[in-house]
This record gives sequence, structure tokens and C-alpha cells, in this order.
Amino acid sequence: MISKEYSTFFKELSENNHKEWFHANKNRYETYVKLPFINLLEELLDKLLEWDSRILPDPKKALFRINRDVRFSKDKSPYHTIMKAGFSPEGKKSIYPGYYLGIDAENIHVGGGLFMIQPSELKKIRTHIANNTEAFIKLTNSKNFTSNFGKLKGEKSKRLDKELLETAEKTDLIFNKQFYAMAEFPLEPFYDSTQLREEILDHFEAIKPLNTYLNKAFT
Repeated sequence: MISKEYSTFFKELSENNHKEWFHANKNRYETYVKLPFINLLEELLDKLLEWDSRILPDPKKALFRINRDVRFSKDKSPYHTIMKAGFSPEGKKSIYPGYYLGIDAENIHVGGGLFMIQPSELKKIRTHIANNTEAFIKLTNSKNFTSNFGKLKGEKSKRLDKELLETAEKTDLIFNKQFYAMAEFPLEPFYDSTQLREEILDHFEAIKPLNTYLNKAFT
């Protein structure tokens, strides 16, 4: 289970984000951060595989590296101060919609949908929304969705293909280049608690209809 030591490690890492400190504290990372996080992912996978058997069953395949890619960043800090995971068909970098979990020193970030979309996939998604607009509006305005996530998020295009302009009159979400939702809540109440799994799964269940809808754009 995630404990207070998990938070303590990341608070200290944020103040000592360099390789010397990390290597000196690697046993703490493995014991109080990585192992509990992977165990949590394994517990979540039991339910996620019931929803979508295409999701990879290995929790380590869902885990993002703690090492940062600093090649094109002004911030040269070598480590993330958050553990992250993505559950999607064919893996965390899949083109298909999925579920996201991130836990930092203070907060839990839970969501899903589509983050990285190539132009060919974006065209499929927008066409699907244009052909099934009312269902999309109903889904994103539903009480279960808005109470958990608020509004659908994503960067927007400035222009649309002409055939999509009629849909834009019904929903400006057709301009989105990403289609995802995210919730954030404090970690502290869930230290050493089995309720953490249930809270995350409640949010995953709220994002599930969006993933189901988006998946239809690819079939």
C-alpha cells in the first residue's frame, strides 16, 4: 500500500533532484515507491482486464519510467517527482484510448481518454463524433462524467474541415486535438488504505463510457 514514506521520498527528491541523491536513496525508492505502486497497478488490472481484455496484463508494462527525457527540455532535472502508469490496448503508448494514473507526493491524478493523437486517428475520431454527435454530447454532459471530471479536456485546433462545421454548431469539442478527462484529489487520506484501489476504480469506471465511445472510431 502507498504510505507516508512514499510522499516523503518525493518531497525530498524535489529538493535533491540529481543522480547522486537518487542513487544514495535508491533502496527507499524501490521499497516505498516503486514496489507499492506496481502492487497497486496489479490490483487495478484485475478489474481493467474484465472491461477490456486487450489491455496488457503485466503491471510493469503500464509503468512509465521515473527518468525524465531532458534532451529538449530547459529543465535538466533527471527524475520525475511522480509515478505514472497508462493502461491501454497494446500498451501505454497505444493509439487507443485508455486509463491513466499518476501519484506524486501530495495528489492522485486519475483519468483517461486519448492524449497523443496522430492526424489520421484524429480524422477518424472527429468523423465518428460527427456521425454520433448526440451520444457524444450526452456522454460528456452526463452527471457521472461531470461530477468526477468536470469538462472534457484537450488542446483545440483553430480550423476544421468544412464537413465538420455543422457538428461544431452543436459542440465545440469537435475542435479538440485531444480527448481526455482528469481528476485530482489528495493522497494523504489514502495512506495505508485499501480504499485507494476502490477510489481509483470509481474514477476509471466514470471514464469507461468515453473510452468505449472513442474505441468505436477505430472499428
